[in-house]
Amino acid sequence: MFLSVKEMELRKIRFDETFAPGQIDFSGESVEQSSPLHAAGSAEMLAHSDGEVWLRGRYTVEMAAQCDRCLGRARFPLDAPFDLFYRPMSFIAREEEVAIDEGEAEIGFYEAGGLELEDVLHEQILLALPMQRVCSETCKGICPVCGKNRNESVCDCRVEGAGDRWGALRKLEL
Repeated sequence: MFLSVKEMELRKIRFDETFAPGQIDFSGESVEQSSPLHAAGSAEMLAHSDGEVWLRGRYTVEMAAQCDRCLGRARFPLDAPFDLFYRPMSFIAREEEVAIDEGEAEIGFYEAGGLELEDVLHEQILLALPMQRVCSETCKGICPVCGKNRNESVCDCRVEGAGDRWGALRKLEL
């Protein structure tokens, strides 16, 4: 859904959209959308601004990824609000590098006369996902010796210690 700045100059745009799995491309992110993504909210041009847009709303979706410990399926139900500000790309489009302050780091930029809601949601979902994606906090992972999933079966493998790697340093005399 394209949120047009020209339309926002006239009135606030309200949206209530549902995106089926696969409609927003997460293929390069090692995650997949496993339920419909629902987003509702509004977009409006801020009064007395130079094209600044205020986009706010809420989304719900369930995402899935491979567990970082056991390689099984990890599920992440997300239900989160968003409250974002955007400025036209022309605001910073200069030949030289421009320093921005901390407040400007919280602002996004748009071009081509508006914003794609799908792009905004894609970014917000990726930011909401945990860095370490595990199926559960108690996940035991994979045995480094035999490769069995320790959540499914117990193995009798022994993991040999790395030895006394600091031993040579302890022998040094000062």
